[in-house]
Amino acid sequence: MSFGPPPSMYTQSALTAETQQRKRRRTWLVGLFVLVLVAAVGTGGWLVWGGDGKGNDGPNRADDPQGPLDVRETVEKPPADPTGKMAVRFSVDDLSPGEHYELPGMWATDRILAKGINKTVVGLRMGTDAAPGDEQWKLPLDGPICGYTRRVTGDDRTAVLFRANDRGGAYCNHVAFFDLDTGREVWETDFPYSKIGDAKGLATGGDDQDTPSVTLTHGTVVVTWGGGTDAYAMDGGRRLWRTTSTGACQDMGAAGGDALLVRQECWNDDAPLDSTDAVSYKARKVDPRTGRVLWTYSAAQGVRDINIPSAEPPVIAVQAGEIGISEMLSLDAKGGTRAVIRLQNGTYVGECSYDDYLSTEDCPTIAVGDGQVFLRSKESGELTNSNWIIGFDLATGNTTEKFDSGPGSLLYPVRMSGDRLLAVRVSDQHIMPSGLVGLDPATGRETPYLYFDLPEEADLMTMTEYNDIVVQDGRIFFGVKKVDGPAKGQPKWVYLALGIESMAVR
Repeated sequence: MSFGPPPSMYTQSALTAETQQRKRRRTWLVGLFVLVLVAAVGTGGWLVWGGDGKGNDGPNRADDPQGPLDVRETVEKPPADPTGKMAVRFSVDDLSPGEHYELPGMWATDRILAKGINKTVVGLRMGTDAAPGDEQWKLPLDGPICGYTRRVTGDDRTAVLFRANDRGGAYCNHVAFFDLDTGREVWETDFPYSKIGDAKGLATGGDDQDTPSVTLTHGTVVVTWGGGTDAYAMDGGRRLWRTTSTGACQDMGAAGGDALLVRQECWNDDAPLDSTDAVSYKARKVDPRTGRVLWTYSAAQGVRDINIPSAEPPVIAVQAGEIGISEMLSLDAKGGTRAVIRLQNGTYVGECSYDDYLSTEDCPTIAVGDGQVFLRSKESGELTNSNWIIGFDLATGNTTEKFDSGPGSLLYPVRMSGDRLLAVRVSDQHIMPSGLVGLDPATGRETPYLYFDLPEEADLMTMTEYNDIVVQDGRIFFGVKKVDGPAKGQPKWVYLALGIESMAVR
């Protein structure tokens, strides 16, 4: 097949019937390999294919139902059988050298795995081994996706930003709110854009624009666009409010969920442009229904960047040095510093997304909940590699519970599930299976959810820097953020997304 000319892989027809059948005949990944583990761990298994994704009696949604205006928070339960099997697979088999495609955003429901691909969002039904052309639904946009949020509503809707190339100009100034189960667009609208150089103190950047962002909070879709922030009602897309940046500050990113925090970049004309004092950062708590600023946190002078892994409770990831996050700050109800957690020159690791898409709240290995923030330690680097996950109290900054990966595997936080932390255990040498585990901060106990071993072609999909990892409705999903054609002589068949569920699912 051919993806056709950029920017969309869907400008030509889908795979031919022959290619589809060839793909469905691939059985070399299929087969059951039972692993005997010590009694304390239980029984695991390699990935096998099977099931149609129906009748999931393992992990499920929280007992308290969430409404369509809520931002989804689900509690996963250990399945009856932790042995993993394929839940869904999405792959291509004829990429050519030099081809490159962006795959921004991945979301899951109990029925669908959705993936952004250039200027299209596709929905893949659970239980399918899919290639382009096998989708349950496709949502074509009028231009490439240029912003997204990982947040989803209680009734499985989310939002993306896109460039409406066929409407004149090439600015990222449209937002679409859509249903993940059906692919139906609920509404879309445009928002302003701000050219780089509009802010006081910035050098002129031609027609390039400040990077916009999108997030969800209760009943509200929030877009920052440099020159200000717009908020839209989920039920209909009506604009609720607009704030305009004033002075030398610009709205550059926001964190949603149970509250709304807007990140600001501010420029200082009195400092040299190459100085760390030239730019400073703020986080402002904003009423999502009115746009009223409730409080403002100002980062110390010299800070190089901030991210907001949690808006409620408010937690700020600070980059004070040249590389990476150096401190985590918890804030109080008025925006004052509550506790400082220092990462001790890389002893503890906090990772946030830094790419072409502005997602201030996307910090894939930082989990906040139960009055704590959880980080991983750096890897031991020994022949049998290992690390830990460490909890820090948001009130005091002191360490709480420590979870040891043990030799030969690494632990990575994924997200909170109620008062329990979900983490991926990645086998370092494939002697033991990888897995999804639940870590209980109150008891220090580790509970197995799923055991699996990824196929060799998908081995690198556990790297959080280059992939999305989502846990939802009893399944774990891995999806690449971009894909390139293989080098000459390398296999053309590559994974785009992969989901794993329990063998107990029928």
